[in-house]
Amino acid sequence: MSDLSIKIRVADRDYPMRVSPQDEERLRLAGRLLNERLKEFRDQYGIQDKQDLLAMIALSTMADRLKVSKEKDGTDAALTERLARLDELLSGTVLV
Repeated sequence: MSDLSIKIRVADRDYPMRVSPQDEERLRLAGRLLNERLKEFRDQYGIQDKQDLLAMIALSTMADRLKVSKEKDGTDAALTERLARLDELLSGTVLV
């Protein structure tokens, strides 16, 4: 399978990319969502400078990612604890 040449428009600027066909839809969606967030931030904060808006979005996105990662770690720990307890219960069970 060969890569596709596409352009993703972000903040009124085209970015040429070479992507695999299975990644194309995801990247196009990411570009649309990024442009939507640009508009939201511009409307919310009244900032027009695109570099400032992109930096704010990057910071917000990274903070969200860290929060999700921390929540996932907590969920993984809880699941591991439950599985260990289940293993203890099952190892004490005698099958006849």
